[in-house]
Amino acid sequence: MATNFSSSWRSALVPLAVLLALALFPLAAAPLGLDFYVGFVRRMLVFALAAASLNFIMGFGGMVALGHAGFVGVGAYTVVVLTDAGVASAWLVWGAAMLFAALAAALVGAVSLRTKGVYFIMITLAFAQMLYFVFVSLRSYGGDDGYSLPMRPGLGQGLDVMHEPTLYWVVLALVALALWWLDRATGSRFGTALIGIRDNETRMRALGYPVYLLQLVAFMLAGAMAGLAGALLATGNSFVSPSMMHWTQSATLIVMVVIGGLGRRWGGPVGAVVWLALEEALKLNTDYWHLPLGVLLIATALYAPKGLAALLEWRSGRAV
Repeated sequence: MATNFSSSWRSALVPLAVLLALALFPLAAAPLGLDFYVGFVRRMLVFALAAASLNFIMGFGGMVALGHAGFVGVGAYTVVVLTDAGVASAWLVWGAAMLFAALAAALVGAVSLRTKGVYFIMITLAFAQMLYFVFVSLRSYGGDDGYSLPMRPGLGQGLDVMHEPTLYWVVLALVALALWWLDRATGSRFGTALIGIRDNETRMRALGYPVYLLQLVAFMLAGAMAGLAGALLATGNSFVSPSMMHWTQSATLIVMVVIGGLGRRWGGPVGAVVWLALEEALKLNTDYWHLPLGVLLIATALYAPKGLAALLEWRSGRAV
């Protein structure tokens, strides 16, 4: 019992330590002349949320969606449309982004979940590309060139959205809360049923579980979280482009999840952080930065098929 308590305490301590370090980072970045990396780490946090939302349906639900970036794009363009319409509250804009992304996921999932295997992959890809070409055709919002926000939506409560550390801390709080909720959801009865469907759908149907409904709800929840990631990305960058919902972005999210650990608690965030950190470092040193990242993916598939998070699990003796 003492060993289990120690393992549980250590498992809870690590995320808290990481959260504390991230919260203190802007304070340390200024005197060290690393102000640029406040925005970079904020971008990491956003992609960690997007990857975690994909891992929720792909790793725990067995739904390999090659169009998840489409929901990120819906969230981002919701910020554009509402801000352009005069909505000044970031909280309203971000909430609307989650809502519209969830509705888009409901429409996509209602059709896609009636198929299995490669057909599911291709239909989610087709829907995402449809969304991509819809936003490319919207000339009033920049079309293929993208759209720059005239101003960031306000946070209220005396918080200055133009102050980068303030926005960073707000994003950190929202991402931490969303990741905590996703972790709780996977450990709930709903999450357990979702894992059961992934492992043996036929048996779960025989036991009376509403498989289609459970998958659709999970798909909508993941879409809402991806929409929040897109809204935070658009707010931070003050710019959106249809390229953020191209199928290559969906493929990148899948790669992040695979590298981090498919179906691991922190597989999405770990994969996103490793991928983006290596991408940034390699871009500074070589024009051929794609090659080492490809080698990393191959090495992960051959020597760490359970992902980098599984290495942490092996070290701690607890699922990560």
